[in-house]
Amino acid sequence: MPTAPQTVDSVYFAGDPHGVFDPLNRCARRDRPNALVLLGDYDLDVPLDRAVAPAREATEVYWIHGNHDVDRESYYTSLFESELRDRCIHGRVVDIHGLRIAGLGGHFQGRIWHPDENNGAPRFARRKDYLQAVPRNRRWRDGLPLKARAAIWWEDFEALWDQAADILVSHEAPSCHPMGFRLIDDLALAMGAHTIVHGHHHVGYTFRYRDEPLTAIGVGLAGVTSGAGRMCEPGQRDWQDTPVLKRHHRQGPHLPAGDLRTIEECEA
Repeated sequence: MPTAPQTVDSVYFAGDPHGVFDPLNRCARRDRPNALVLLGDYDLDVPLDRAVAPAREATEVYWIHGNHDVDRESYYTSLFESELRDRCIHGRVVDIHGLRIAGLGGHFQGRIWHPDENNGAPRFARRKDYLQAVPRNRRWRDGLPLKARAAIWWEDFEALWDQAADILVSHEAPSCHPMGFRLIDDLALAMGAHTIVHGHHHVGYTFRYRDEPLTAIGVGLAGVTSGAGRMCEPGQRDWQDTPVLKRHHRQGPHLPAGDLRTIEECEA
């Protein structure tokens, strides 16, 4: 059964805060959506639960991690050891008022798995395989090196493949972004998702694929967008970065065909 439009529009997605939490907190308190899903890259100097305390008073908060959440040990612990650690949806599907949302945090890393390297095959499919190849003096807390904890692992990708979802939330972008990946599209389609929402590239847009039953939503730096593509809080660099995105779509034959909608159309 198709998801009701009002249900999709009542779940919000917050783009990479990079230390700026006022927009998502303000938006959550103002609109009181059914849930707020954070897309990674937090630059936390306090635990995540404290950074988003106003939003938590207004709605349910979920999150995935990004590539910068392992830049410092304090970033990692403030995220993965916060009171919201159980609200991480990486590698799983959660049901929010009948809307199934899947999470794929992190980013592709060449030494582990990158679609453009090694003929697309993972160098290490599982964490335990990689850990066996890492000398003890390079491990962190006697486990994976800190940076490797932000990798996209084949074992997580594979675990999601056979599950069902309405929306796939990822830090990496799908193929409609010039720095995105077709594999993200493939995962969404395999799961039956109608929408991909991503962060990482700091520009807000909506793209409706012409040849696939799929919509992609990019959320800008510290911006907030609904699951229906409604821009609730513009990103801090949307006006600056939109012309670059539009130029790529005009000149990039490798990008999929579809309808690109940016902040200019949203505010027209």
